[in-house]
Amino acid sequence: MLTGDDCRDLLALAVEVAREAAATARGMRAGPVEAVATKSTDTDVVTAADRAVERQVRTALLAARPGDSLLGEEYGQAAEPAPGAVRWILDPIDGTVNYLYGLPEYAVSLAAEVDGTVVAAVVHQVVTGDEWTAVLGGGAWRGGRRLTGSRERSLGQALVATGFGYDPARRAHQAAVLGGVLPRVRDIRRFGAASLDLCRAAEGLVDAYYERGLNPWDLAAGGLVAAEAGLRVAGLAGVPAGQDMVVAAPPALFDPLHDLLVELDAAAGP
Repeated sequence: MLTGDDCRDLLALAVEVAREAAATARGMRAGPVEAVATKSTDTDVVTAADRAVERQVRTALLAARPGDSLLGEEYGQAAEPAPGAVRWILDPIDGTVNYLYGLPEYAVSLAAEVDGTVVAAVVHQVVTGDEWTAVLGGGAWRGGRRLTGSRERSLGQALVATGFGYDPARRAHQAAVLGGVLPRVRDIRRFGAASLDLCRAAEGLVDAYYERGLNPWDLAAGGLVAAEAGLRVAGLAGVPAGQDMVVAAPPALFDPLHDLLVELDAAAGP
């Protein structure tokens, strides 16, 4: 079983590796950037930087800890981790479309997981250098400041972040859900990087966040940051946070936002 010191050691390694990865992504952005492939749909792009950063992180982590495994967005996972072993979960560039267009909303997202529980996490915004970190049971932090989420208590006054999938049918359903949410909240923000949305909710820069369709690499690091900031991070109707739905909100906002999303059948559709 990992101790608190073990988790802090994992975080220190994650921070070091994520900073080096961010430098690579930033350096590659200085030249021309083009989509080199697509994944789930024609709008779900991959750049050479996504692949280069993932290879770099994989090499660095496994050199430091050869017994670990890594699940990355671009290359997947070679083998299942042994019980009690560390699995790293990586999104090399979360916000690839923003990266492609030169918008600053993208980040390296890296988490360490043991037996299905994320124990250490860092999200590093590449352009600004802003960095959010967390260890299980040790709180969430940005720049030496502990994060405690929003103090807003009324959903009608809440600024809510969300995101959209790439499949056109899913987007149509998400747009219909958004049409039901928007009149019931202060406003909506869509930044285009789930890890940053979760960290902003942890910091209280937005009051809450929801999204359908997140993969483990979208959720792992930012989800721990949000949870360690005191937010409830879960799915709908007792289901854990995952592909069907992620809701991250302070306790005062979680239930009303959850109930609204249930009312709108937000976890349904493609």
